[in-house]
Amino acid sequence: MKKTSINIPKTIFGLSLIIPLTLVVVVATMTITMTITTAEQQGSLHAQTKDNISSISSKPTLQEFTVPTGSHPHDVAPAADGRTIWYTAQAAGELARLDPKTGKSHIIALGKGSAPHGVIVGPDGAPWITDGGLNAIIRVDPVTEKVRVFPLPNDGSSSISNANLNTATFDHNGVLWFTGQSGIYGRLDPAIGRIQVFNAPSGPGPYGITTTPEGNIYYASLAGNYIARIDLVSHNSIVIQPPTPDQGARRIWSDSHGRLWITEWNAGNLAVYDPAATNKWKEWNVPGNNPMPYAIYVDKNDMVWLSDFGANAIVRFDPSKEKFDVFVIPTPGANVRQILGRPGEIWGAESGTDKLVVLKTAL
Repeated sequence: MKKTSINIPKTIFGLSLIIPLTLVVVVATMTITMTITTAEQQGSLHAQTKDNISSISSKPTLQEFTVPTGSHPHDVAPAADGRTIWYTAQAAGELARLDPKTGKSHIIALGKGSAPHGVIVGPDGAPWITDGGLNAIIRVDPVTEKVRVFPLPNDGSSSISNANLNTATFDHNGVLWFTGQSGIYGRLDPAIGRIQVFNAPSGPGPYGITTTPEGNIYYASLAGNYIARIDLVSHNSIVIQPPTPDQGARRIWSDSHGRLWITEWNAGNLAVYDPAATNKWKEWNVPGNNPMPYAIYVDKNDMVWLSDFGANAIVRFDPSKEKFDVFVIPTPGANVRQILGRPGEIWGAESGTDKLVVLKTAL
């Protein structure tokens, strides 16, 4: 008995694959299969399969998690336990922990008048919060959920009494540094509970802040249109001017080489500043008709991730190829204001939709 079958072209993962003709000859209980392809078919199949594998392996999968209505999550931070995702519910005055396995949020009240902005996980494994409503730095014990409040000192000045606290980072000595958009930056030594506050050059604007592998602290000033390095001895700011005027430097993050990556909100640019290079600055226009780059994060592989309000997307930038990849968030108006990650995952807080979003980068 002879049986001849012809396989029609198929589409897999959006790619058309040419399936070779297959002739099957059955003799008694022995089956002999012969594959007949032309050289052109073989070349096309090999090339398309290779491109398909490359596309699949490099494209993250995206998932959204709904959080309680009215939360308006501002910042997000994966916990040290490898499971919990902390986020600030800014409109509700709460810190919350999402369990991605169940999709449920556990709420921790931070106190009357709270309006938490940033959250990071400290070297002690606890979430540390910059709270604009309480004008304080807050630590929450991850086990007991005890809330400890470190109020900013009140010297009568409006820039300190209403600091509009934004973002925090730890230096290599365990001191927490933070920014306030009213025109301040400061430090908290958790060992003694002492907070010091300093006036920023040019007044209002300090926003994102980061620590380099060498232990240097840099922050970005949105209204001041600069970045600055903090001298850890004198506590003074050394201003560094980006090449584009009025660019609106918003968030900042260091890669493993100590290069500083910055989202330029007003200019629609991604910028990098390399303190060790001769040509220290480089900028790229974020793709799209109306780029509005906001959050930024650099993962362990030195891939740069940012959020773009204009495209309602998470954007990946490969510095080695100088190439952008855009991943559109399904829910319109996501307004991701901050990004953090852990191996294989990039997390963002959708302040406009009461959701968190994760891109899983490892298959």
